[in-house]
Amino acid sequence: MNGAVLLDTGPLVSFLAHESRHTAWVQEQWSRMSPPMLTCEAVLTEAAFILKREGVDPGVLFELLHRKVIRVALRMDEQQADLRALMRRYRDRPMSLADACLVRLAELQSGATVFTLDADFRIYRRHGNKTIPLLMPED
Repeated sequence: MNGAVLLDTGPLVSFLAHESRHTAWVQEQWSRMSPPMLTCEAVLTEAAFILKREGVDPGVLFELLHRKVIRVALRMDEQQADLRALMRRYRDRPMSLADACLVRLAELQSGATVFTLDADFRIYRRHGNKTIPLLMPED
């Protein structure tokens, strides 16, 4: 993969919790990537909540940050107007703040690919009308 990889909650949790139907696929993709994968604090918040609920210590997220496997690449305070606009545009879909952050990152990181399990990313557009390159399972 040439451009940056933008990491969503689903693959992150699947990689760490090993309890998803997509775990094998996620692990295979993860092994092909060069760090760091870029993400946002909203993704880490969602992942921490889900990991804790699944009985996995969310402290592993800090280890990935410390080892520079993942890197927070979006400051919400600097992007709040654009994030708000994205969430308004997709108010008919359940766009989470994490989704909006990743769409915004895709706008800021030319050539980036969103690594996700969320089919809504097939609908979301960067810069209003451009598809977002995705890495996601076929099903």
